Amino acid sequence: MSELDLNYIKKLKKNIAIIYRNYTKKIDIKSLNNLKILCKKQNRKLYLANDYKLAVKMNLDGVYIPSFNQKLNINLYRKKKNFIILGSAHNIKEIKIKEKQNVQCIFLSPVFKVTKSNNYLGISLFKNLMTKTNCKIIALGGINLNNLKKLKILNCYGFASISLIKENQNF
Repeated sequence: MSELDLNYIKKLKKNIAIIYRNYTKKIDIKSLNNLKILCKKQNRKLYLANDYKLAVKMNLDGVYIPSFNQKLNINLYRKKKNFIILGSAHNIKEIKIKEKQNVQCIFLSPVFKVTKSNNYLGISLFKNLMTKTNCKIIALGGINLNNLKKLKILNCYGFASISLIKENQNF
């Protein structure tokens, strides 16, 4: 979804966390605050992408550091208790960078073939990369109803899928 739709978020199952990310425009603090209020009411976790300092300042649940952010000095700010640092990676080099950024969970992607790309990890490489870190691993990329059962053999911490949630409102 390209714009923030609070009504859509209200309808999501409560165990779905939200990552507020927008890499093309300046962060709309008012919208982010409205989302924060909604998430607090719903007891839903809210993470801000790529802005550690603002996530701490707004007292969010954590921050998401995308794979393209490879800065190693992101943890210069005071961290609150129970503040979670998430990151994403596509290969061993990026996993090691995320470890140096002190992330607790890594979104590892793409697990399955995504429609426009032939680059994906597959089950074997995904499992192999999981063994290269002590961080919790969250599967991402190409996940749909047809391959959802395959995630069980990965034994990963969780999974994320925008398209699966959008296409299956009852999910």
